[in-house]
Amino acid sequence: MSEQPAGKFASLWAATSASTRYDALDEVIDVDVAVIGGGIAGLTAALALKQAGQTVAVLEAARVGTGVTGNTTGKVTSLHRLAYTELAGRHGTEAAGLYGQANEAAIEHVAGTVGAERIDCGFRRVSNYTYAESEDALALVRKEAALAGRLGLPASFTTDVPLTFAVMGGVRFDNQAQIHALRYVQGLARAVDGDGSFVFEDSPATGFRDGTPAVVDTERGSVRAKEIIVATNMPFGDNGFFAERCYAHRSYIVAARSGAAPLDSTFVSVDEPMRSILTTDVDGVSYVLAGGEGHPASEQVDSAQRFGRLAAFARDRLGAGEIAFRWSTQDAMPADGLPYVGRLSPDFRHVHVITGLRKWGLTNGTAAALILRDLLCGRTNPWAALFDSTRAVRAQGAVQPKVTPPKAPAVPSGIAPGQGRVVDVEGAKTAVYVSPAGAVSAVSAVCTHLGCTVEFNAAEVTWDCPCHGSRFSTDGTVIQGPATRNLAASPAPADLS
Repeated sequence: MSEQPAGKFASLWAATSASTRYDALDEVIDVDVAVIGGGIAGLTAALALKQAGQTVAVLEAARVGTGVTGNTTGKVTSLHRLAYTELAGRHGTEAAGLYGQANEAAIEHVAGTVGAERIDCGFRRVSNYTYAESEDALALVRKEAALAGRLGLPASFTTDVPLTFAVMGGVRFDNQAQIHALRYVQGLARAVDGDGSFVFEDSPATGFRDGTPAVVDTERGSVRAKEIIVATNMPFGDNGFFAERCYAHRSYIVAARSGAAPLDSTFVSVDEPMRSILTTDVDGVSYVLAGGEGHPASEQVDSAQRFGRLAAFARDRLGAGEIAFRWSTQDAMPADGLPYVGRLSPDFRHVHVITGLRKWGLTNGTAAALILRDLLCGRTNPWAALFDSTRAVRAQGAVQPKVTPPKAPAVPSGIAPGQGRVVDVEGAKTAVYVSPAGAVSAVSAVCTHLGCTVEFNAAEVTWDCPCHGSRFSTDGTVIQGPATRNLAASPAPADLS
């Protein structure tokens, strides 16, 4: 196992934001729409519905924006690497064009909301580039630029890519944006809360029921509503319906202080290993962010090595100094390349979902929220059919298969301080962690979502499910769904020597 990399394990956005303090739900309330999930998709939908005259209640399991949204890069763009070539090949050019229109509209919605709600989130207009370093990649970006231009997007091909190292060319999209993502969603929450609408924190949903009314339950309260929106990255309560149509993908980001002023551009590479680049100024301090090293969550990797490679890239290619922050994020990747927005399944009448945002949640999540606003208000939306959550899956092969983890060892072989291991304790798979001080904690290793066996993530000190991406702290507390129940406490093995 590699040494722990430098930098505080926290996202730049979380480390530079004030904490929110909304009450937990402890009663039964009635609203028009209940929203499960306080990230970009859920809060955008909630505010849009409130502005349309609906009352809403947002239920966040932890703190607003501290899930996937608070771990993003901060790019607000419709240029998603080579998305238009991919989508045109799989679904046709009309579908690719609609995808672009939805994401362009999302950029303008974010810009308008920042102004209307006076959200101090460092919003600024930038250009975004997908860049190529090799001849093969150059041909791909030329093709992407030509296609995106024909689709009416703000695209051009250029050999003038303003990076600190030489590249051969890139696709450029103008009039894109970047934001401090956590401060933005905190601003959304402030606008939602009040006048008959609510934001609740520390209120994980434990279940919901379709019907009239539809009901969302938490440990201490309930929300009765006409409609429910499940906006939790990977949905829960669908009996694994979307776990078969999406797979969890993890990626990593480092942020280093920089002596240079932020660029008026953001970047992502075509060549592998993929690299995402963004520069920003937060509270008078300049940072350079380097992201990448992604992999399906089902793969066991050395996270410390991944952070180390990003730190080396930031230092060697971008002139960055010592890493200040490092973090990872986990996204739901759709089987056929398009987000899922609409009813949770054909059997539900009043429960709706947003998922499969394919790592571009600030725009895809915003567009998805606007689709649901229109659907729930009886309006026609031009992108609803494309993103329809009940469409037939046309690319089942893209879904990662369920993982059958290896059988836990019958006899514990010793666990070093700061490490964890799944072992067999009295016939039960048990996740055992030994703290740096030597304290032993043990919880069930069976994920409470669909029963896969969790694995220890040493770089982030978590128990992670390789099947559908649920994550738990060492005491079994849910960090990220689709699991909603904690891992149960278990007897510790008698001998770890």
